[in-house]
Amino acid sequence: MTQLSIKNMVCNRCIYMVNRLFTETGLKPQSVKLGEVELANPPNKPQLETIQQKLKEFGFEILSDQKTRIIERIKTLIIKHIQQLENADNTGKHPVFSELLASALHREYSALSKLFSEAEGITIEKYLIQQKIEKVKEWLAYDEQSLGEMADKLGYSSVAHLSAQFKKITGFTPSAFRKQKDHHRRPLDEIGK
Repeated sequence: MTQLSIKNMVCNRCIYMVNRLFTETGLKPQSVKLGEVELANPPNKPQLETIQQKLKEFGFEILSDQKTRIIERIKTLIIKHIQQLENADNTGKHPVFSELLASALHREYSALSKLFSEAEGITIEKYLIQQKIEKVKEWLAYDEQSLGEMADKLGYSSVAHLSAQFKKITGFTPSAFRKQKDHHRRPLDEIGK
């Protein structure tokens, strides 16, 4: 079994597209998940060159460097974490993300944090907050939930805390943002850049 790490996979459409590109290239994946493709056999050099070119055309990239793979895995876990928060029944209990990350990657959180900060120029915490704010922007743009529901789902202690973070990052209060016609949303793979 050969596992490839793929950069910039951030959603289910990305999974679909990467799966399609591999299949069109004749590399039938065993599984495709956010940031990962498993192949039954390793690709030969021409296949690898072809798939790298096709992936690049759509903004994806095969990662070969261990540190880069870890950083992309952290980003993928953050996106999955927010999706899980979004889809979970709101119980008011939220897991400590640093513990989830350390457990998932079998590494000390402090080492992961240092690696991420050095490579990305932003802390894991700030990246997580930016991802949460992008989720709030989405909800505000579609007027799907109240601020209280958003704060509860995303693990904020209060609406005031969510509103303060939102204003700090966007420059707008949530209500002012909701009233805008152009909601200035960012693609998830551009957060932190």
